[in-house]
Amino acid sequence: MPDVEVQDPAELAGAPDAFQRLWTPHRMVYIQGEGKPKEEGDCPFCTSPTRTDEDGLIVWRGEHAYVVMNLFPYSPGHLLVCPYRHVSDYTDLTVEETRDIAELTQRAMRVVREVSNPAGFNLGMNQGAVAGAGIAAHLHQHVVPRWGGDMNFLPIIAQTRALPQLLGDARQQLADAWDSSTA
Repeated sequence: MPDVEVQDPAELAGAPDAFQRLWTPHRMVYIQGEGKPKEEGDCPFCTSPTRTDEDGLIVWRGEHAYVVMNLFPYSPGHLLVCPYRHVSDYTDLTVEETRDIAELTQRAMRVVREVSNPAGFNLGMNQGAVAGAGIAAHLHQHVVPRWGGDMNFLPIIAQTRALPQLLGDARQQLADAWDSSTA
């Protein structure tokens, strides 16, 4: 049997090969659960409205709910509509909160259409961790713009999404359009 030279795996790190790499180390916070609240006071949906719109990634503030950029978006322009009140179950919303969330979701769709012309949307709420809620303790409605062919192999193979726009830039563009929108 011929001698086979065994390379130290550390020597292979960064070695050129036929593959391109898209490094997204910022997502490790989400994957490892570091960004998830440990106590009620840590809830990002409670603390975001206490910050400036830019720092909190808030696009619009309503009376009973607000619109914020998703920190870990599925697609560019992925928004969340959240009640200010820390409530986890849709059936526990007040009539006013329900109305505000519905109206802000409709307006979010109109504004995102104006800004980036998606072909469709995914809308939804995940109730409970087993239903896929990353932060189950505070209700939030997803508004996810979709385009034909917008999904590729990266989420499946590499658990990575390629997003062409920074969150702050997208927030500013949507906030500006929201301010000028008549809807």
